[in-house]
Amino acid sequence: MSWNEFISWLGVSDGNLHWVVKVFIVVFISLVLNYILIKMLTRFGGQLTKTKNLWDDTLLEASKKPLGAMVWLIGLSWAAEIAQKETGAVIFEAVDLIRRVGVVALLTWFVLRFIRGAEEILVSPNRMKEPMDKTTVMALSKLLRASIVITATLVVMQTFGYSISGVLAFGGIGGIAVGFAAKDLLANFFGGLMVYLDRPFSVGDWIRSPDKQIEGTVEHIGWRQTCIRTFDKRPLYVPNATFTTIAVENPSRMSHRRIYETIGVRYDDFASVPAIVSKVEAMLRAHDDIDQTQTMIVNFNAFAASSLDFFVYTFTKTTNWIEYHKVKQDVLIKIMEIIKAEGGDVAFPTQTIHLPDQIKLAQQLEMESQSID
Repeated sequence: MSWNEFISWLGVSDGNLHWVVKVFIVVFISLVLNYILIKMLTRFGGQLTKTKNLWDDTLLEASKKPLGAMVWLIGLSWAAEIAQKETGAVIFEAVDLIRRVGVVALLTWFVLRFIRGAEEILVSPNRMKEPMDKTTVMALSKLLRASIVITATLVVMQTFGYSISGVLAFGGIGGIAVGFAAKDLLANFFGGLMVYLDRPFSVGDWIRSPDKQIEGTVEHIGWRQTCIRTFDKRPLYVPNATFTTIAVENPSRMSHRRIYETIGVRYDDFASVPAIVSKVEAMLRAHDDIDQTQTMIVNFNAFAASSLDFFVYTFTKTTNWIEYHKVKQDVLIKIMEIIKAEGGDVAFPTQTIHLPDQIKLAQQLEMESQSID
C-alpha cells in the first residue's frame, strides 16, 4: 500500500497534511504495531509453553526481538522516504540500501539467536532425554555461526555493489599471505578443531598432562585456546596447538579407582601373616564398594628392613574422588582391625644393635658396682 492509498483509506486528503505530520503518523503506527506484535507473541508463547515440543518455543523466542526491530525498520524507512520526497535531502537517498542491509542483518540476528537457543536445548539434561556432548554442540554451533556471518557479509557486500567473485579471488591470494603471517594462530585453530573432532576431553573433564604442568578442570574450549581451572582455582589458558604435541590424561573417564597399598607388620608377627592375608582378602571379597569383577590381589610381598610387607591391589566401584577416599578409609581401618585381632601390629622403622660380649660384661660389672655402692 502506497502513502496516498493509506491516506485515502484513512479518509484524509494528502494535500492537507504537512510532511512532518505524515512522518509522525508513520512513527506512531510503527509504535502501535510493535506493541500489538509484542502482545501477540507473548500470548502465543504462553500457549506454546503448554506443548511438549521445545523447538517452537525456541523459534518464537528467537524471533521476538528481530520481528520488533523489523517493524521499526520498515516504519522508519517509510518515514524517511516521505521526508526525502518532501525535502529532497540527499541523505535520505540511501534509505532503500539501508533497508535491504537491515533486513539481512535482522535475518542473521534471528538465525544466530535460534542457534544459541538450540544449543541450550541439546545439552540440557532437563530438556533432552539423551543430551548431546557439550563440546560437540559448541563446535557445531560455532561453525554454523561462522558460516552464517560470512554468508551475510558476502550478501551485504553484494548489496553495496561489490563483486563477490572478486572478493573470493582476493581471499584466495590473501589467504596464502595470512597463512604465513599467522601460522601460530592457524596452528591453534586446527589444534582446536582436532580437539573438537577427536574429543580427548570435554568441558567439565578433569585432565592432566605428564609432559607439561597442566592439571585441572576444563572450563571452555575456544578456537584459539582452552581455559583450564586448576585445583587452586586459578585459570590456566593453554593454546590449542599444545594439545597436538603432548600426551593428555583424562582421569574423568576412568572406569574404576584403584586401591594399591603396601602394609607392613612386625617380624614378631610372622606366624600371623597367613591368617592376616587370608582375612583381608575375605574382607575385600565381601565389601559392597569393591568391584569383584576387577583384579584383586592380597599377598605377602617382601621381607623389608623393619617389617613383613603384604600388599593390597583392588578397585572400587565408584570413580568419585570423595566417595573413593571414604571407601579407601573404610578398607584401611578394617585391615588394621584384622591385624589387631590376630595379635599383630603395624610395624614402624626399628633398629637392633648387637654388642660384643666384652662390652656386655663391662656394662654388667659397672651395674653391679653401682648397686653395691
